[in-house]
Amino acid sequence: MNKAKRFQSFKEFYPYYLDEHRDRTCRRLHFVGTTLVIALLAYAIGSGNWAVLLAVPLAGYGFAWAGHLFFEKNRPATFTYPFYSLIADFAMFRDILRGKVSL
Repeated sequence: MNKAKRFQSFKEFYPYYLDEHRDRTCRRLHFVGTTLVIALLAYAIGSGNWAVLLAVPLAGYGFAWAGHLFFEKNRPATFTYPFYSLIADFAMFRDILRGKVSL
């Protein structure tokens, strides 16, 4: 049985995460999903329509998992590293906006 690598810090995990997102279309789908998550959260807070929050996991994970299934052809890191993966998705979003990760 192959044991998953245990990362001691997010700094150690993030390069692994980026390596799992080498496909440009996968990164684009992640970016769209994260943008929708941010928009849905902003809308829910601004409108007080908290039912919209039910769409947040679908928007975020739906686009990301489609990218992994159809383009990256690997297993999303979310299943093994849920907390680090969530943080890394927003870090990658930030790095795309800063031009550090290509879209």
